[in-house]
Amino acid sequence: MTTDAQEQTAELEAIRHVDARRMLVLTIAIVATVAFVILRLVVALSDHYPLPMDEWWDDLMHATLTDAGVIIAWVPAIVGGTIGMIVIGLLLVLVLWWRRGRGDAANMAAAIVLVVAIGAPMAAIIARARPDDSLAERMATSFPSGHTAVATTVVVTLGLLLRRWYVWLAGAVWVVFMMWSRTYLHAHWLSDVIAGMLEGIVVASLVWCAVEALRDRRAQRSDEPAPTES
Repeated sequence: MTTDAQEQTAELEAIRHVDARRMLVLTIAIVATVAFVILRLVVALSDHYPLPMDEWWDDLMHATLTDAGVIIAWVPAIVGGTIGMIVIGLLLVLVLWWRRGRGDAANMAAAIVLVVAIGAPMAAIIARARPDDSLAERMATSFPSGHTAVATTVVVTLGLLLRRWYVWLAGAVWVVFMMWSRTYLHAHWLSDVIAGMLEGIVVASLVWCAVEALRDRRAQRSDEPAPTES
């Protein structure tokens, strides 16, 4: 009896922990969504012209521009480009499937596909002009930053799945590096990369919550006793 009671208590504690974690992630997603909407409205009200913080940051990037800096900035730009992210995305999905199962692999795949499916059309519809002296892309698809959105989505998804502090730390460094790269190359305004980061947080968090909910539902169904034949 004591053992059964202890097992039930441990199970309830585990459920509470999972629910609390999921609620925290969902709250962060809601806050990030609100922040994204506010930033989008501010940019729209400025007629998509650069905000004061955009001009300040762009001037700072100009002041620190060097040949070596440009070479370094192209590293995340290339890695986080279309071909780079296809290769990295496939590798991540395959490794997750191999090491952790198809549930985590599906989570990563869904998050990457969704953030691109949302971000690319959004950027095309908003059609915000990039800085005039862009060293990378020239198309008017500046808001939000797709590179930053995908990078953030991958980092947040990995952090939620692996639950390791060093994954979060390394991921945060990579996202900041990507944001710096896109603005150092004058491919985006500062508000663009902030919006991309927020988009990535929202998509990764909501996809993770949805996948976890599906897992719970499947677990409940498997625990239900099979109907007895009369």
